[in-house]
Amino acid sequence: MNTKHNWMVALAAGALLTAVVQFAPLAAAQAQEGGRTHKDDDKGDKADKGKDPKHTVSKGEAKPLKAAQDAMQAKKYPDALLHLKEAEGVSGKTPWDEHLINEMYGYVYAHTADLANAEKAFEATLNDGFTDPGEIPGKLKVLAQVNYQLKQYDKAIDFGQRTIKAGVGDEEMNTIVAQSFYLKNDFKGTLKFVSEWADSDLKKGKEPKEQTLNLILSSCIKLDDAECTSKSLERLVTYYPKPEYWGNLVITLFQAQGQNDKSLLNTYRLANEVDVLKRPDDYTEYAQLAIEAGSPGEAQHVLEKAFQKNVFTDQRSQDKNKRLLASAETAAKQDLQSLPKIATDAESAATGDKSVGVGLAYLGYQQYDKAAEALGKGVSKGGLKNDGEAHLLLGIAQLKSGHKEDAVKSFKAVKGDANLERIANLWSLHAKQA
Repeated sequence: MNTKHNWMVALAAGALLTAVVQFAPLAAAQAQEGGRTHKDDDKGDKADKGKDPKHTVSKGEAKPLKAAQDAMQAKKYPDALLHLKEAEGVSGKTPWDEHLINEMYGYVYAHTADLANAEKAFEATLNDGFTDPGEIPGKLKVLAQVNYQLKQYDKAIDFGQRTIKAGVGDEEMNTIVAQSFYLKNDFKGTLKFVSEWADSDLKKGKEPKEQTLNLILSSCIKLDDAECTSKSLERLVTYYPKPEYWGNLVITLFQAQGQNDKSLLNTYRLANEVDVLKRPDDYTEYAQLAIEAGSPGEAQHVLEKAFQKNVFTDQRSQDKNKRLLASAETAAKQDLQSLPKIATDAESAATGDKSVGVGLAYLGYQQYDKAAEALGKGVSKGGLKNDGEAHLLLGIAQLKSGHKEDAVKSFKAVKGDANLERIANLWSLHAKQA
């Protein structure tokens, strides 16, 4: 509050300057009034002819406004208010009188922290035709700030957008407008304004602020828009790859429509890679899916990781997963012994599916170079039952073996399954961040 009050006080200083300029010659004239001659009146009349009548204080207002000015300069604000109310009650006020009264009211109210009345006074001067055009952008900015404080969000948005349109908008002003939309529960308005703000930053070569992207995410959630939520999380992960953002993004993958065992297993693979697997059941299901897919080495690795992290806390869960681990270890041992023969048979196979199977097995045993070689052969030979998953696995093997550019190309080649395509896009994003 204090910061914004200071803004209002700074704006109010202009009112005092206006009053000083206006009343300094008036004070001198009043001091001489009693000793004037007819000659002096003639001179005064001639001098008055050079003045702009639109910017001249009317005779009835001179005394109370001068008194108000003196009180303002002496920082006697209650007295200044009394004199201003007296001036306000004078009949026959000119538009210029009204302008000065509002400027001075604004000054006094700002210095007494009465922001509501200060706002009304300065708003009244905004479009009265007497405010210098060069001062209007500054007034718009302060009025946006003060209305935001006063929780008058519609007015904060109006003045904020006018400030931006006037070319003096900044990050603070964008934030005021965005949060005003949000706090008045206009989430569509928030989403539109903040998205345009973020896009504008990107066009200027600036990364969007984390707070900005979170406001987009929150608006999507409030609108109960699953697609919007997913996209906003992807954008957050792009610029701020924090575990909590990756974790929330992975949740949207698990909730995606059309999930099958293959896409679910590959979702677990990504979740494991970015280290956001949390629940004991996640590790168990991941291991079971890996075994069923012909990757017992992967199941063994996942369960060993879970036990190292003490994921399984109750005895029943520990016993169940120890049995699953033992089963994975037995299958992995047998699989490793048979792999060389399977790899030889794959060379003469009509399609690349056997080579892909060999590559998947090596991937589970974390022998990434061998995995990339076998998967590459399978993709090249073609005739695959699931070309999209083969390219995805190839990209993972290439990434884990240190070939990021090749991995990104493979991820981009994943087609035919919306869920796998999305997972591949996220692997590609992770590859660029790795």
